[in-house]
Amino acid sequence: MPSGRGFGGDMAAAAASANSDMFDEIVMAEERFHGEGYQEGYAEGSHVGVIEGRRYGSLHGAKIGSEIGCYLGFALTWQCLLQKCMDEKNSKKIRVLDSLIGMIQKFPYEDPTYDKLQEDLEKIRGKFKQLMI
Repeated sequence: MPSGRGFGGDMAAAAASANSDMFDEIVMAEERFHGEGYQEGYAEGSHVGVIEGRRYGSLHGAKIGSEIGCYLGFALTWQCLLQKCMDEKNSKKIRVLDSLIGMIQKFPYEDPTYDKLQEDLEKIRGKFKQLMI
């Protein structure tokens, strides 16, 4: 007689192993789906974030460009008007206008990674306010 296991014992062991494998698959499926969901969500979020960042950057850049263009148009117009009647008071204003125009011309329009962009923009705004007083 064979040892404690016979044909029926092998089937029971195989059935228990199959049940165990099925249970492991269910547990592992949850982990796998969680991981896949995370990866898909991360990829989608990154894609949407890039699109949203570009849109925000374009809008913000356009506002800054419009603001600086307004300052430049103002400065050039007043520079032309004040040169027609030179006196001491207008001479000082023309120097400030020249300074503002120079700052605007040096402003790094093409480099959004320029680390002093906000600082330079604030200086331009300050110089413009100086003219308005």
